[in-house]
Parts: sequence; C-alpha cells; structure tokens
Amino acid sequence: MNMHRRTLLAAPALLPFGLPSSARAQGEWPQRPINMLVPFVAGGPSDITARVMAAKLGAILGQSVVVENRPGANGAVAGQVLARAAPDGYTLLTGSIGVFAINAALRPSLPYDPLKDFQTVTLAVTTPNVLIINPSKVPATDYAGVLAWLRANGRNVSYATSGVGSSEHMTMELFKLRTNTEATHIPYQGGAAAATSLIAGDTQLTFQNLSGVAAHIQAGRIKPVMVTSERRNPTIPDVPTAAELGLSDFVVTSWQATMAPAGLPAPILAKLEAGCIRALRDPESVQRLNQIGFDVVASTAAEFRTFQEAEINRWKTVVDRANIRAE
Repeated sequence: MNMHRRTLLAAPALLPFGLPSSARAQGEWPQRPINMLVPFVAGGPSDITARVMAAKLGAILGQSVVVENRPGANGAVAGQVLARAAPDGYTLLTGSIGVFAINAALRPSLPYDPLKDFQTVTLAVTTPNVLIINPSKVPATDYAGVLAWLRANGRNVSYATSGVGSSEHMTMELFKLRTNTEATHIPYQGGAAAATSLIAGDTQLTFQNLSGVAAHIQAGRIKPVMVTSERRNPTIPDVPTAAELGLSDFVVTSWQATMAPAGLPAPILAKLEAGCIRALRDPESVQRLNQIGFDVVASTAAEFRTFQEAEINRWKTVVDRANIRAE
C-alpha cells in the first residue's frame, strides 16, 4: 500500500522526463530572443518591414525579436546564413522578391535553394511598381506617347534600376517583351540611386517600387505613367493600371516576406505564423506600412508557398526569354 502510494506521488514528477526533448522544446518555444535577418542595409523596404513586424512580434511571443542587417550578393549572404541555421525558430529572414524568387531564376550558382532550404512563414507586404519618366527628357505626357517614343528611339533610351535581377529590372524586361520595345539597362546600387539618376536626367525612365518614389512624384520631380497593380493606387489615383492601358497579365508587385529554415517543427511554425500575421495586421503596423506605400498581406505559410512557386516560374520565363545574365 505504501509502495503504491509512493509510485503515484512520484509519477507526476517523472512525467515531464518521459516526453521527448523535442516536444518539450516545441511546447516552450520561444525561450530566448529571436534573430530576424535582413539581407540589405538599414532603411530599405525589407528593413522597414522587418522592424515594424519585430516590434509587435516580440510582444506577442514574449521574447525580443532582434533585427540584424546582413547585406551582400543581392541577398545571397543572408540567404545562405538562413539555409545553414538550425530549424528551431530562433533564426528568421525577412527579405524581398529578389531573395526568395528572382535569384532562383537568375543565378544558377546560388548558395541556397529558396524552395528546398526555406520554410515559408508569411508573405508580409506588397507594393506595385510604377513606370516613371523624366518629363524634361521624354517628350510625352501619357503612356501612348511614351510607347511611341520608345519604339522610335530604341536602344538610345536608357532605363535605371536598383541592380541586375531587381524587381524593377525584371518588370522592365517583361514590359519590353510585351510591348516589343528596346531600352538599355543602367543598373545602380539601390533604388535611391536609380531614382536620383532619373531626376538628374542621366536616364530617361524606370520602373520603381511606388513606396520608394512616391515623395518624388508628389514633388513633381518625375512623372508617373502606369502602375502595375490590379487597381489604381490611392497614392497616385490619377495614374492608370497596366490593364487599363491594354497590357493584360501585367500585375507586378515587389514584395517582402518572412522565412525560416526548412525543417521547422510544425508546432513552432504554427505559433510563429500566427504571431507574424497578428503583428502585421495590428492597426498601428497597417497604418505605418500603408503610409509608405505597402499593402499588408499577412498570408498563411501555405498561401505564401503557392505564391512563391508561381513567382519563381514567372521570372524564370522572363530571364530565359530576355537572355538576362547575372553580373
């Protein structure tokens, strides 16, 4: 009788030690700060998205989320770090369309596979691209005029981008294929430098993320001609969409998303996914992100995976048809 009673008393104390260590770790996650990598320098779209999300996510999970900028090789440096990280939920990466889709289409020697090495968490935000011109260099006031001018001048026209393989580069190459036009690519180190070259007249036109050039448009330094969203954007409500101008299937967005290493345990993924969605949909987050031209998506991990696969296939077709090569 006494032995039976001692066994019953001892059972609760022994029960936790009977659980697999992985189950205990998953149930208790997170136990320490989470590191959120950003593959570019501070102040860009990925960095802004990460910091807005991290501020809310830390409070939701009860652990701080530390944003760490790891720029280099168009995002490949941070991508490789994530691919090699332990799948324990303590290393994340918030990056762009280039890191998670375009690089896979453009760079055969990429040191990571964005489908095999990463676990999708959430598609955070999107922003449309906008076709803009320097009004003092392009003798046109609308899309039809710009198109006619492009067809008449061909490779004498130069367009700026934030670099080879950037969203702006891919959008312009897709545009050239769809409109049977030509223009010479002038890559810069970042969207700010590309916009500066356009304003200075060193280049004549460019596709840029709306969030990065909205202030220049409002100041009248550059003129918007077309936006690549499904609907007109409230930031530039007078600018028509590509569909309105006769370009079908030309909805193109630059996007920011969050990934974890492949192999992340399902319970941790579920908690992380729910936390990121809640952080992004917080009214304060939405207001801040909308103010700089982002549309909050906050998708599920499964929705993001489907979207990512379609984006990789889409841009691989553009890379192949336009014969684009990474520098």
